[in-house]
Amino acid sequence: MSMPFYVAPEQWMKDKADFARKGIARGRALSALLYDDGILICAENSSATLRKVSEIYDRIAFAGAGRYNEYDRLRISGVRHADLKGYSFSREDVDAQSLANAYAQMLGDVFTHEVKPMEVEILVAEVGDTASGDRLFHILYDGTVVDETGFTALGGEAEAISDRLKTSYQAGMSLADALRAAVRALGGDRTIAPDELEVAVLARSNGRRAFQRLSHAKVAEVLERGTTPAESGGSDEGEPGENGSGDDAE
Repeated sequence: MSMPFYVAPEQWMKDKADFARKGIARGRALSALLYDDGILICAENSSATLRKVSEIYDRIAFAGAGRYNEYDRLRISGVRHADLKGYSFSREDVDAQSLANAYAQMLGDVFTHEVKPMEVEILVAEVGDTASGDRLFHILYDGTVVDETGFTALGGEAEAISDRLKTSYQAGMSLADALRAAVRALGGDRTIAPDELEVAVLARSNGRRAFQRLSHAKVAEVLERGTTPAESGGSDEGEPGENGSGDDAE
């Protein structure tokens, strides 16, 4: 007669957490910072089609690190959740906190009840009418929600990136300064080329559709000359959430 296989619950949860963290660490990182006109999200991503950063709703953005197919499913679920709530009630009722809580429940249920946890960390960001209304919610693989202040980092080497951001981040910094700080933090001792970056902003000055992607040319201009897109006289294309998927080019 065979004996049933038994693993202590504490060991079972620890093994799943270690598995998820290893998968996330293999992905490329991203950082998000508050700046004077909203929120900057900067990711290391060499893919021209697979996106790590996307629009979810009018003033809400999504970003993911880890396994692409898993966090892209979460992105799509978030778009549907926001659209349904906005249609059923009003657009003003869609907010980042309720979306982050919904994501936390989904990730927590998978981590607790499924054999394999999701190898992802995600960010839900919302720009407010004033700087005091800006929100950064960092959701971990096990459903833990962290309400970040000022900046955050996700993915591989997130702790080292956060440490570098601590030395360079200042409240109320310009977009150019925030982008340079984000790129330096992501690269560390490396130099990351503009065409290996995916950069988007949630800007109060953009109106209701606050999400806007910055092209590689604009990113290069900001990094080299220290000018923002508005100062340089150009505009970049904003993309709807359903069309801008999230990516991890590993």
